[in-house]
Amino acid sequence: MTTALRPIHATKALLIAIGRAAIELLKGIGECAMLSRQANHALLHDRQRWEVVVAQLYSIGYLSLPIVLVTGVSMGLVMAVQAHATLVKFNAEVMSGPMVMFSLTTQVGPSMTALLVAGRVGSNIAAELGTMKVTEQIDALRVMGTDPVSYLVMPRVLALTLLLPVLGALAGCVGTLAGGFLLVTLWGVDGGAYWFQTQRFVASWDVLTGIAKCPVLGFGIGLIACRQGLLTRGGASGVGESCTKAVVQGSMFVLVMNFVLTLLSNKLYFLIYG
Repeated sequence: MTTALRPIHATKALLIAIGRAAIELLKGIGECAMLSRQANHALLHDRQRWEVVVAQLYSIGYLSLPIVLVTGVSMGLVMAVQAHATLVKFNAEVMSGPMVMFSLTTQVGPSMTALLVAGRVGSNIAAELGTMKVTEQIDALRVMGTDPVSYLVMPRVLALTLLLPVLGALAGCVGTLAGGFLLVTLWGVDGGAYWFQTQRFVASWDVLTGIAKCPVLGFGIGLIACRQGLLTRGGASGVGESCTKAVVQGSMFVLVMNFVLTLLSNKLYFLIYG
């Protein structure tokens, strides 16, 4: 290959890679949309096996609670340290409260909780459904007249959608309390002024929009993990690959959707309040 042709072939290979990635992205979005329609139909029309839903609520919610609380406390302490280090230069350390709570309730709490759930729960769902797929248990469900989407997908997606707002709110609460304890109790910031400024500058809208992100993020994480599990091929190695894809794609969905929802909430705020 001549030197003059190398840039042309490199550009061609890059365009091919971009095209394939775009096609895979559109294919994944379409498959998730179809799976979402099937799950919603199963929720509205099929007989519900509430024992399966309750089991998923326990597995997804209760077992995720320790890591979510630890992360909330850690994020609250980190935000408090950074806010205090910045604002003390201007003798405005009492304004650390609004900064900590606003960041936790609107961004850090929902997004960090969703990322943790995508890693812990998303990988577990993909591994569970992937193992069932390669061992032909899903085919056995179809033979017995049981819809795999109704029995396997819907309970997991529903549990994630319902529980992620609770986990996100708890992470924000414990993070705010941890930051307040550090600044007020240990570092001597005036407690009355600290909490007064927090109440003054953090509105109910901020808290509600932060929590409102969580059902959307939970729904998407559940769909992505279930899709990867149902697409598993190739035995044990395929199960591991599905887990990796579920975590990566779920995390990317959280980051992108958090940005989109933040823009939408800001636009909506200006439309309502001016």
